[in-house]
Amino acid sequence: MSILPKEINELATSVIVRAKEAGYFIATAESCTGGLIGGALTDVAGSSAVVDRGFITYTNKAKMQVLGVSADTLREVGAVAEQTAKEMALGAIRHSAAHLAIAVTGIAGPGGSDYKPAGRVHLAIAGRDGVIEHRQMDYGDIGRDYVRIETIKTALEMLLEACPS
Repeated sequence: MSILPKEINELATSVIVRAKEAGYFIATAESCTGGLIGGALTDVAGSSAVVDRGFITYTNKAKMQVLGVSADTLREVGAVAEQTAKEMALGAIRHSAAHLAIAVTGIAGPGGSDYKPAGRVHLAIAGRDGVIEHRQMDYGDIGRDYVRIETIKTALEMLLEACPS
């Protein structure tokens, strides 16, 4: 029995099944979700055949040290930005045996600004040949828990779409 909401468990199960059929490994690079995407995937029985590893890089220093995100990128656009998410995903690919890596960085709340409001999240998925897709999601200031739940759903949907069927 999963500890996660049914919708998330169903999406995670679909990702695991599809990735296993494709012979794909997956890595996660998470900031605002703090490992919850990896947790959703590993909550599925049999996920060890698919999940290679997860990186929780909450601070800018961790993003640079663990994933190789450029200091220039963080200085110029900040942690919550398209380029940062892309560099996180590419770093997860470089530092893993994964065929696909999903990266998320955002402002779950509270806080934010007019320029980067609470509920803004950047997600990027990369493969061995580079970045496949980026999405900027503006969930709104719906509360920290809800932003994180919506981010998990979006990340799992992106992984499902990127896995060959």
